[in-house]
Amino acid sequence: QVQLVESGGGLVQAGGSLRLSCAASGGTFNQYAMGWFRQAPGKEREFVAAINWNGGVTDYPDSVKGRFTISRNNAKNTVFLQMSRLKPEDTAVYLCAARLSIGNFIYTQDYEYRYWGQGTQVTVSS
Repeated sequence: QVQLVESGGGLVQAGGSLRLSCAASGGTFNQYAMGWFRQAPGKEREFVAAINWNGGVTDYPDSVKGRFTISRNNAKNTVFLQMSRLKPEDTAVYLCAARLSIGNFIYTQDYEYRYWGQGTQVTVSS
């Protein structure tokens, strides 16, 4: 059983930056592909970023490409989401997700992940 705990959310002005962290425990972290999703009130959960087990493969939707960067530190069992040039429409609860996977596989659909954190709130003011 893997436990995921996100941190780093907060209130930021449009154009600013935030770095989210997701600390994993209870599993062998380098056997997991990781993802970030977000969910705004009244909206469906949205894919934000994905990374394979060793950080060699990443993917982003067009809405965040060039502004967000996902990375991981397997020695510290942590995955990060660096967010820059934030916009009010980035406001949401950001959730970290994990699934067992090795190789160059990444996953962009929420149903493909087994483990989820509780989320951290990101609010971008205009």
